[in-house]
Amino acid sequence: MNAFSPDAIRAETISVIGHGGDEIEAYLATPLADGSRGSIVWIHHMPGYDRETKEFVRRLAVSGYHVIAPNLYSREAPGAAPDDAAAAARAAGGVPDERLVGDVAGVVAHLGNLPGANGKFGVIGHCSGGRHAYLAACSLPFDAAVDCYGAFIVEDPPEGMPKAMKPILGLASNLSCPLLGLFGADDKFPAPPAVATLDAELDKLGKHHEFHSYEGAGHAFFSVDRPAYRPEAAVDGWRHIDEFFATYLKG
Repeated sequence: MNAFSPDAIRAETISVIGHGGDEIEAYLATPLADGSRGSIVWIHHMPGYDRETKEFVRRLAVSGYHVIAPNLYSREAPGAAPDDAAAAARAAGGVPDERLVGDVAGVVAHLGNLPGANGKFGVIGHCSGGRHAYLAACSLPFDAAVDCYGAFIVEDPPEGMPKAMKPILGLASNLSCPLLGLFGADDKFPAPPAVATLDAELDKLGKHHEFHSYEGAGHAFFSVDRPAYRPEAAVDGWRHIDEFFATYLKG
């Protein structure tokens, strides 16, 4: 029995085997204390595999989960700074849906082999990662999924967006788990009508979900280093995330 405090974690860069057997970079944070724990895949936003994403990963590890964020741009720009990698991935058309699913499946396999993994898996993402979290949960078996303002699930992307960002509302019937959605009422992508369309489709299909939209908040309201940051929305959003994952991943 080790003597680490419950909030002690180890965080490091690792490699995982992703889609097509490719070795990709990833960021792992895991509690040091002994115990059975759920596992979470965090999918980064369109700006890339950056400091903000890694901070989110560490936060969830402190809450008691094994957490990995794969670098979805590993192939386009290995070792590049986040901004440069994001530009390279955008120029290549974005992350293909099939590749995203394969990379997430590889991360899940890695998480399942970590000490204490209880066999329960969640997926969460912000911005394009919110769309990807929904895609992953409609393509793979998960126990819980969280979509933080994921655009282009319902609506077509505007001119200039990566071609991979195509609508995937039609996958809703395949949603494998409960879905938590956190949205800004002032967001343009996804705008409130798109969120309402997804909500209605999941209602029609009898898919368990809960959506929360915040007045005065737009896109990226979790991002503490951006003008878009909205503390009240972010604090309440994190409360819902913590409660949601505790409900479906612990035990």
